[in-house]
Amino acid sequence: MIVSSFVATALLLLPSAPAGPAAAPRPVEPVPPPAAVRVDPALLHRPGTQVRLPPGVKAPPVLSARAWLIADAATGDVLAARDAHLRLPPASTLKTLFALATLSGLPADRQHTVSEHELRGIGDGSSLVGVREEVTYRVADLWRGVFLSSGNDAVRVLAGLNGGWEATVRRMQATARALGAHDTRVVSPDGYDAAGQVSSAYDLAVFGRAGLRNPDFARYAATPYAKFPAGRWSYGIRNTNRLLTGADGVARYPGLLGIKNGYTSHAGHTLVAAARRGSRTLVVSVLNPRRGGAYAVYEEARDLLDWGFATAPHARPVGSLLPPRAVLAPRAAAAPPGPPTAPAPRSVPPTAAVSVATLPVPSRGPGLLLPLTFVGSACLAAAVLWWVRRRTER
Repeated sequence: MIVSSFVATALLLLPSAPAGPAAAPRPVEPVPPPAAVRVDPALLHRPGTQVRLPPGVKAPPVLSARAWLIADAATGDVLAARDAHLRLPPASTLKTLFALATLSGLPADRQHTVSEHELRGIGDGSSLVGVREEVTYRVADLWRGVFLSSGNDAVRVLAGLNGGWEATVRRMQATARALGAHDTRVVSPDGYDAAGQVSSAYDLAVFGRAGLRNPDFARYAATPYAKFPAGRWSYGIRNTNRLLTGADGVARYPGLLGIKNGYTSHAGHTLVAAARRGSRTLVVSVLNPRRGGAYAVYEEARDLLDWGFATAPHARPVGSLLPPRAVLAPRAAAAPPGPPTAPAPRSVPPTAAVSVATLPVPSRGPGLLLPLTFVGSACLAAAVLWWVRRRTER
């Protein structure tokens, strides 16, 4: 039975007539091209101010900040920017990324009694909200300490509750990559000056926009005043974002949604802010103004917002805060690894937007074994048939 089966197979393989042309393979369904990118993402990597306006429309204000960006928070369209990807120390604006990475990890009403070791390692000269050992706080209290008082002590405790300092660094780095923010390198989650710690006007605007879409983040960022517990009593704290509170002679900006300011001697003054006017919400980032004093960062942000609300209907985007859908991510060696639960996809920096079309990968399982078995059987059958014919001829 086996030999006859092989013989039958071999007879099917022997050419009884001239072979015709090989059958054309079934065409692969075409993969639709990715959506057209309205602007080249490399535009925001160019030095200087990038803006696209029709003739007669007012240009953006001339600022002293080393880098800045203004974007539509709803669409992510970048209306204008200067040195958007210049890597600079972010100071406490990095706390926006800290919040994005860890806010969802703990319920706001959870209570925690702080121990002495949790407050170790806070940098000299850090901004503090006044967290004390042996005092019980709700997680929401600690978050208000982060957003209003920029408390590095509150960051230390929250980072500990979220797995520890190094785990928080990795989580923040992974969150940045997932958002398409490739300029940021996290060393100290509270934004304290640390060697190699950088971000950019682009990345900080990405974090600010993402934060507005998180109800808890948005609520904390827009809170001007709160009470902070101190055991059996509490004291008032005020948001250090003066555009929100109107403190220290800085006029409050109408419609401001807050977000986060920062300062260190290395970074200078930094700010991520957002404001709503009518149906439009704008987000701005301003890094290190070089003239105008300590409050220049607020006035330059104000000028950007005023220009943006007046010009947004006319400006054509020069980039987007949305992560590219079809770009590969930087190699893992370029940044600390993310949490083990969700490895980030590989990508290239946004300077080269690479469209990627995916095709089905053929299976190497049983589908490959069957053709090999068939070919092997046919060869054996042909050999048997040749041997039978030799015997017959003799």
